[in-house]
Amino acid sequence: MSEPPVTFSFDGREITAEPGQSIGAALIAAGHRSWRRTRRDGRPRGVFCGIGVCFDCLATVDGRPNVRACLAEARPGATVETQEGAGRDDLAC
Repeated sequence: MSEPPVTFSFDGREITAEPGQSIGAALIAAGHRSWRRTRRDGRPRGVFCGIGVCFDCLATVDGRPNVRACLAEARPGATVETQEGAGRDDLAC
């Protein structure tokens, strides 16, 4: 028997992911192409390389900025938010 889908919130909307799916893959599957804006020009960014090398897919996850959405597994009840620029560096670990 397969595992049930996982749900998390993205900017206040519920997103469904397959067990083990990355946040980035789940967002793309749900039709979202960007979830970060650059510091300088506010340009939209999302998954570019998909393997954690480029840092274009950064998001704020459960209040923690600079999480690479292409590497982070979608977890039940997680709160994912669009990251503006560098995020809140005061919250970075």
